[in-house]
Amino acid sequence: MTRVKRETSETSVSIEIGTATESDVQTGDTFLDHMVVTLARYAGVPLVVRAAGDMRHHLVEDVAITLGLALKERVPATAARYGWAVLPMDDALVEAAIDVGGRRFYEGPLPSKLYDHFMRSLSDNLDATLHVRVIRGHDKHHVVEAAVKAVGLAIRQALADSGAVFSTKGSVALEITEE
Repeated sequence: MTRVKRETSETSVSIEIGTATESDVQTGDTFLDHMVVTLARYAGVPLVVRAAGDMRHHLVEDVAITLGLALKERVPATAARYGWAVLPMDDALVEAAIDVGGRRFYEGPLPSKLYDHFMRSLSDNLDATLHVRVIRGHDKHHVVEAAVKAVGLAIRQALADSGAVFSTKGSVALEITEE
């Protein structure tokens, strides 16, 4: 089980992975709830999320930050590391590709600045490279939801245990000392 809690003067977010068989997300923002449940479902990672915030922007951003940190704790040393998906949803067609190998980078954009920021905050805190490409789509809701589903499927692939370290460098040892 992984539990991450983030508290600021603007928000309070708690995320648990590994305690439920189905996601239970309560943020007070119905679209955010829907997107987080969708991401969890497609990623194959049931979540329990409790969040509250003073403004929608802060709430969405801090849920993404906390979710990225929680997922980062779930990356096995022998993760497949890479995942990708192309997902059609009504008028929308979106491609997502991810590398959970420890390098932060996000390339979008999505037609919603708020959910584009969600993806950037998620990838930064997961220490992942995430590319999301909107191939087509007219309805912002469909495009954002297709992107969330594609990212979820890509995360599912990337977090799968491959049985070996997936890098030509082998495992990376890092030592930090403070004096």
